[in-house]
Amino acid sequence: MLRVAQAPTPQAGTDRVLTIPNLLSVLRLAGVPLVLYLLLGPRADGWAIAVLMVGGLTDWLDGKLARLLGQYSRLGALLDPAADRLYILAALVALGVREIVPWWVVSVLVARDLVLALCLPLLRRRGFGPFVVTYMGKAATFQLLYAFPLLLLGQGQGWFAELARPFGYAFAAWGVTLYLWSGALYLVQFVLAMRTPVAPPLPRDRSEAQPRRDAR
Repeated sequence: MLRVAQAPTPQAGTDRVLTIPNLLSVLRLAGVPLVLYLLLGPRADGWAIAVLMVGGLTDWLDGKLARLLGQYSRLGALLDPAADRLYILAALVALGVREIVPWWVVSVLVARDLVLALCLPLLRRRGFGPFVVTYMGKAATFQLLYAFPLLLLGQGQGWFAELARPFGYAFAAWGVTLYLWSGALYLVQFVLAMRTPVAPPLPRDRSEAQPRRDAR
């Protein structure tokens, strides 16, 4: 059954840092400035497409390996979605600058991520971790990561570009729709978390609460 609109769970996981999923997330983060440079500097679209494809592959692998190897961690719960957001943001801005993607699309998707980012400090104050990643959110990310390379391929000439262009726009349309839909589901998680009663802190032991008298 698809799990959506659940309140984020309290901080859970391990404090492990050196895990394979975390290394893949760091690799994906390292690709963010590289994508920007390739798309806006030399406009090496072929290399940019390769980096985007590697980013999509590592996004799938880190979650898969975390489940198979049992290598969940608090750091990984932060790195994975952060890498996804930055990858999408970098590609969107670059494609917007090159007028491949309309700026209103860039603005709407960036606003969605900004609203969710503003929710995180409030969740943390109530003892909750990041949002529970939904299948819808992952599907939206994959759709956009598929769309970006296809949109770049569609800027070329010839039959292959003509073939890639409609597929790129189709993936982009579905990706934007699912991205906004998943954002609404994450906001439902936020509302549920804000309505969840938080247990008050346990009172200290009476002997500790009272000041100690000087021995005489």
